[in-house]
Amino acid sequence: MASWLENYTPSRFDELAMNDNLKDTLKKVAIQANPPHLIIAGPSGVGKTAAWRLIARQMLGPSWKATSHILQARDLMKTSGAMAKFEEFLRPEGTSSGDTLAGRSSLDSFDSNIIQATQGDIPPAGLENYEYHNEGYNQISRLIIIEDADYLGPTRQPYLRRMMENNSTTSRFVFTARSPSRLIDALRSRSKQIRIPSTPSHIIINRLEAITKSENLTPARGILGDIAHVSNGNLRRAIFLLELMARNQTLKDRKELQKIVAATTIVGIQRVLEEALRGRIHDWVWEKKGGRNKRVLKGALGSLDEVMNEHALEPEDVVNHMHKLLTTGRLLLDELMLCDLLDALAECDVNMQTSSYGRIQLEQFLHNVKRISSAYSN
Repeated sequence: MASWLENYTPSRFDELAMNDNLKDTLKKVAIQANPPHLIIAGPSGVGKTAAWRLIARQMLGPSWKATSHILQARDLMKTSGAMAKFEEFLRPEGTSSGDTLAGRSSLDSFDSNIIQATQGDIPPAGLENYEYHNEGYNQISRLIIIEDADYLGPTRQPYLRRMMENNSTTSRFVFTARSPSRLIDALRSRSKQIRIPSTPSHIIINRLEAITKSENLTPARGILGDIAHVSNGNLRRAIFLLELMARNQTLKDRKELQKIVAATTIVGIQRVLEEALRGRIHDWVWEKKGGRNKRVLKGALGSLDEVMNEHALEPEDVVNHMHKLLTTGRLLLDELMLCDLLDALAECDVNMQTSSYGRIQLEQFLHNVKRISSAYSN
């Protein structure tokens, strides 16, 4: 059974859940005579993937899936042989070969009659690109999509810059990123950046209403607004929550949404921060395990290790959850203290990009939290 996220994926630019100006910008880029490289930026769940898929379909025509090459940069992080995998993706014939993925052409891009669109496969802009441009436009052969490109790191990005300059006559690069500032200037200066903001609540509610109508559902009054509120601008999460409640037949009870949110919130992150605010960074205690006394790490660092192991979190995930915790206002902290904590978290996030040991940066952040808390309690 396909997910609603798949079933209700937009097939036209005007179906995207964003403001009209953004829809028009994406459409104009996709039908442009000489389209640029792209950086599609924005927070999680706002439609970055949906946007590049529509652009790919419009630029490449019905055969877009065969000539769209996708690399998830986050999967390369801290894995053995990451650079080799990266180079293998960009140079399929080997690093010693002059053949590059960006330099390859596809015959279909020069003869639109090779692959015909199937029934229901419509161009997102309304017409195919060759219908917009009878002649004199740069026919794009393939797209190279780097998702979560802000996780590429400083070593791999210059490799892309050289390829964009030398081998992309009929190819284009599309980067998606939550933090485009992590991309080097050389990539940003060669790409057009389109930033998609968090999805407004009224757009989320309208999309949820359309789905419930299509699925013949009658949710409780106000529950769609509740889902939009807890989703905090993340349309993907909103649709997932709606589908989950519909399949469990709980859309009639608004309290069920509270239970789901509580069950899916990582409360351990709050415990880590609270321990650091109390000044308990590393407490060692003796506990009896297996009939023997064992020294066990407690305090903020013990809680951090516990939550990272339990939920299989990477250090970058912990930073994201910490930021969400600090910005949602649940801790009722002094405003100046909150600003200092966010500054410390930002410093941790920056340092993490150049460190191979993210946990060390998290430990430094927790010590900074203790220092900040002590300064405001005196």
